[in-house]
Amino acid sequence: MHDVLAKYLPAQGLVVEIASGGGERVIELARTFGHLAWQPTERDPQNVAALVAARDAAGLTNVLRPIELDVVLLPWPIAQADAILAVDYAHIVAWDQVTAAMGGGARLLQSGGLFILFGAFRFHGKYASKQHEDLDLELHARDANLGLRDIRELTVAGTRTGLGLEHAVATPTGQALIFRRRPLLPPTGQFRIG
Repeated sequence: MHDVLAKYLPAQGLVVEIASGGGERVIELARTFGHLAWQPTERDPQNVAALVAARDAAGLTNVLRPIELDVVLLPWPIAQADAILAVDYAHIVAWDQVTAAMGGGARLLQSGGLFILFGAFRFHGKYASKQHEDLDLELHARDANLGLRDIRELTVAGTRTGLGLEHAVATPTGQALIFRRRPLLPPTGQFRIG
């Protein structure tokens, strides 16, 4: 993950992590990429409290105070970001949360900002490994709304929100999908129907 992030993260700015869990990952990333500010988030208030404790214990000045973020609820409590990171997220939440994360994330990003998904994905219906196929079947058995997302559906969801898929990068445990916020076209004041 670090090699991919080193290649794509901006030289400065704010990175928002969606679903930071216990905070270990965001703290490690903040140590590695000290030139960036990191905003941990979690949906559950108890998890936010655990993140605050982890952040305070780490004593890193580039990790902002964790906040509660339910990606479905708008507006998000963040004004803007230079990059958004979601690790092992898309396959463990319902599809509406995936699309809400992409839509909400696109609203925060300026033109050229990054939305990075790490995880296991299907590529045009195919799995990268037997482990990914087994994981998908296990998730579907637990809840029909969960499972590995196909790159096609993620690309379409991104396009609908203004995020264009630029790169799919293989990692030791899965893939990284690098989306970039497309430039917003200025309004022309002219609309044509039919």
